[in-house]
Amino acid sequence: MPMELTASRFIARMYEHQSDEELQKIQRYFKTKEGEYGAGDKFMGIRMGKVFEIAQEFIDLDLVEVEVLLESDIHEVRAGGCSVMDKQGRKNRLPEIRRQELFNLYLRRHDRINNWDLVDLAAMHVVGRWLVDKPRDILYTLARSSNIWERRTAIVSTGYFIKREELYDTYALAELLMNDPEDLIHKAVGGFVRYAGSHDRARHLDFLDRHAASMPRVMLRYAIEHLDAERRKHYLSLKPEPDDAGERNAE
Repeated sequence: MPMELTASRFIARMYEHQSDEELQKIQRYFKTKEGEYGAGDKFMGIRMGKVFEIAQEFIDLDLVEVEVLLESDIHEVRAGGCSVMDKQGRKNRLPEIRRQELFNLYLRRHDRINNWDLVDLAAMHVVGRWLVDKPRDILYTLARSSNIWERRTAIVSTGYFIKREELYDTYALAELLMNDPEDLIHKAVGGFVRYAGSHDRARHLDFLDRHAASMPRVMLRYAIEHLDAERRKHYLSLKPEPDDAGERNAE
């Protein structure tokens, strides 16, 4: 008999691979202390690689069932929902109506896509891919949001554009997010600026020439990671040294 494609069956498959040893590893990896991102999250204890394998088994899961996964208070279950969305979004022959439904679900339930790994799982091929031939104003709205995960979605979604050699929005959003207060935004912006730079080195260096001195140090370090040692040294020299333990720890 064909496997039943439901959220409850998906979760049951996950529990088949639950491990207390893995649970301890995950709890060490994620920040879960009070006041930190992930505080209050519950964890099952299953390797993410196995979550992705199960998501592939359930790639045709109805979006009503995906939303049930997103509603879970268990982090890995929400990751499974995001992985199904990502895998559906990667399909080249996915009907446009389903692609739009994925996009709408992602934005409507962004309250459940509420950590950096969940955003990074689905934003590129759900949000970015839907917007590739459409106005992208929503990304600038998200970049101005008070919600850190919506701001991260804005920059991560541009990864799909970068794959197509479309770099404008990555750099424009990087400028918009330049003074963001959050370290997890600094890292994402720096990483996608670096990715854009792998497609157009001259434009990358021009961006760094204009902004290296004012970029948060963590953002700059991510942005210059693939440059040669001499250039990395040059751009870092434009930044004052960290003047407190907090900034050093952020690096």
